[in-house]
Amino acid sequence: VQLVESGGGLVQAGGSLRLSCAASGRTFRSLAMGWFRQAPGTEREFVASISWSGSAYYTDSVRGRFTISRDNNKNLVYLQMNSLKPEDTAVYYCAANGFWYSAEWPRSEFWGPGTQVTVSS
Repeated sequence: VQLVESGGGLVQAGGSLRLSCAASGRTFRSLAMGWFRQAPGTEREFVASISWSGSAYYTDSVRGRFTISRDNNKNLVYLQMNSLKPEDTAVYYCAANGFWYSAEWPRSEFWGPGTQVTVSS
């Protein structure tokens, strides 16, 4: 599975960004998709995940501000990020697993190279 993120950038606090991830190499509908992030000096952490049918799960710090979605016809997954805060600054990674469950993922089978999101105060 190959994953490629896009849509990162610099935004002011309170602003919005939408990340996209293009997947290839395996039937997209068979994959549960997710997003992780890693800030400098910290471990990579789970952000959100979505099943093939659209069930979603979020970490507490982004619930209500971020929305994960997917387009199974285009092999794309999105992360809409609203009300961004400086503490959301990180490299955001697209992730894929063979199954979805309603909890934070401890790891992922497949990773994208990441895209930088910087939120200025």
